[in-house]
Amino acid sequence: MSTPLKKIKSFDRSLVEGPIGPAVWKIAWPTMLQNIIAGLQGIIDHAMVGHFVGYTANAAIGVSWQIVIVVIVFASTVFSGMGVLVARFAGANQPHMVNRVVYQSFLTAAGMSAVLGAAGWLAAPSLLDLVNAAPEVRAQALPFLRPMLVGILGMMVFFMLSAAFRSAGDSRTPLRLGVMMTVLTIIFNVVLIPLLGTLGAALGTIASSTIVALYGLWKLTRPESVIHFEPGMSKKPDFAIIRELFRFGLPTGFQGIAMNIAGLLLLRFIGSLPQSAAAQAAYAVGYTELFSLVTWTSVGLMGAAATISGQNLGAGHPERVIEGVWVASRIGLVLAATIGVLFLALPRQLLAVFGLTDPAVSEIGAQLLRYLAVSGLFVTVALCYTGALQGTGDTRGPLYISIVSQIIVPLGLCAVLQARGSLTAGGIWSAIVLGHMTRCGLSVARFRLQKWREIQVRIS
Repeated sequence: MSTPLKKIKSFDRSLVEGPIGPAVWKIAWPTMLQNIIAGLQGIIDHAMVGHFVGYTANAAIGVSWQIVIVVIVFASTVFSGMGVLVARFAGANQPHMVNRVVYQSFLTAAGMSAVLGAAGWLAAPSLLDLVNAAPEVRAQALPFLRPMLVGILGMMVFFMLSAAFRSAGDSRTPLRLGVMMTVLTIIFNVVLIPLLGTLGAALGTIASSTIVALYGLWKLTRPESVIHFEPGMSKKPDFAIIRELFRFGLPTGFQGIAMNIAGLLLLRFIGSLPQSAAAQAAYAVGYTELFSLVTWTSVGLMGAAATISGQNLGAGHPERVIEGVWVASRIGLVLAATIGVLFLALPRQLLAVFGLTDPAVSEIGAQLLRYLAVSGLFVTVALCYTGALQGTGDTRGPLYISIVSQIIVPLGLCAVLQARGSLTAGGIWSAIVLGHMTRCGLSVARFRLQKWREIQVRIS
């Protein structure tokens, strides 16, 4: 007697047919929760190195992550293009095309990770020079940065799987993978950071991401998964799909690179201040970790807006794209306002969690959080509209917007202040807020042009 086959999971059609509010929330809340948990993992890591090593280790990890993120964003070019194609084909209810796109994305990302990891190991000292890291920060950063760059494949596969499932309408599987990776990272780091310092933090992250990546790839072989690698599917590179991955993904990749290079250059301005180590530590904790409570929840809403926009455009419902991004923005504003109140009411208490009790660091950090309390409102709206644009395939618009708002505006203001001899920490924080305001306004304006209605996917 033959064993019955397991039923293949179908796409969630409520995203393109049901009420738009519940559809956005269905995608958004697991993604936001996943990002919050991931942010808490970073907070715990920073708190541990701050207590066991000192605030120079906080600055070292913050500076190193800025560099690692540049590498991840460049390799994630493939995932951005993948998200556009997966959402479009899922909305059109074409599962075989979804499976083909995800497999080709995996092949491409694996090759890119190998090349970028090797290049990153060699370039790590020069990259730390670029951000003007203080000598004591550099000594702690290099043992963290090099292993992270070489072992980046696991993290890349994790991001790929998260983007693929989310774009297909399944945001709970990425949540499970994210929780699994966070728990493993905390366990590894509790053991390794007291023994090895910043090197232990890197090894813990590498180990956890590799384990989760292997488990996630195994999940793709299961027929009950909404995305699965079919036994008879071609394993060869499909250059028609790869070309489309880069057509949609390269602008997003360049956008991410531009934003993170801007972050590195901003660190260079911070490094030129009289109290550079204290300012870098305050920035690493205040912006990279605490502000992530705003950015990571907003990134979750950005992912939801991208999925809703891409699937509904694929299903032929462009009016739901407009409704979806507005719903996501309203959710983001409520969350950003709540977190902003905490930044204003308890700045020094929040910094003390990371061991930043030094008076100079605490004062600069509290000042930064006051600026970020305002900035968060503009960031969350900007990211929601960026997600909607990217989900429909308009990835060039956000690239141009990022160049203006994240490079020209903030770095230009810092350069002017420095040339006048009046550059201060407050001036740098003002430049950050002004950049976020510019990005918000331009993103909304670009979306309202509605050029995204005409974008087509070219795969036979």
